[in-house]
Amino acid sequence: MKEEDITPPRAERRDAAENRQRILNAALQLFEQHGVEQVSMNQIAALAQIGPGTLYRRYRNKSELCLDLMKDNLVILFEDIDAYLEQQRAHSPSSRLKGILSLFIVFREKKAQLLKGVEDSSAMNRPNSRTKGPLYHELHELLVQLFDEMLAASGQTQPNSVFRADMLLSGVSSDSYLFQREVRGYTPEIILEQLCATFISEN
Repeated sequence: MKEEDITPPRAERRDAAENRQRILNAALQLFEQHGVEQVSMNQIAALAQIGPGTLYRRYRNKSELCLDLMKDNLVILFEDIDAYLEQQRAHSPSSRLKGILSLFIVFREKKAQLLKGVEDSSAMNRPNSRTKGPLYHELHELLVQLFDEMLAASGQTQPNSVFRADMLLSGVSSDSYLFQREVRGYTPEIILEQLCATFISEN
């Protein structure tokens, strides 16, 4: 009886894992072809060759799908950031902050559709959730730490590091970043330069 009890869950887990991979592959293909906003959950289910009910049992919305697609990429991003900070320990906090921004902008350029899907859906569900997501929470902590170091080095107490980190993250959010790219026509290099000029003072 024990063997019979154990075997079915294993089969279910295997099926669930296969379904998950089919869903993610289908979603990524459709998102890259059409953009997150233009793709429906039903389209994803059809391409993955599963029923809509199976899809919704695993992912309640496209935001959750985008987050799952982003997980491995986020791990790689923060591994790159950690390695960069370790290599640059002797450099000034402003220099390290510029480096983190540069890494994130490269990441944003490569994963623009997925990031926008995560941000749009989570903002629609919970308007104050952007900085509470894993990506922005981790970045916020890093930025606050570096801004605090910059203030300590300059002997100043203002501007507030938490506020400054919030505003900087707003500047690299999808809405703001894509506006600068598509409406203003700025390149990623110019955006990085302007963000540094606005938020990083070296006194």
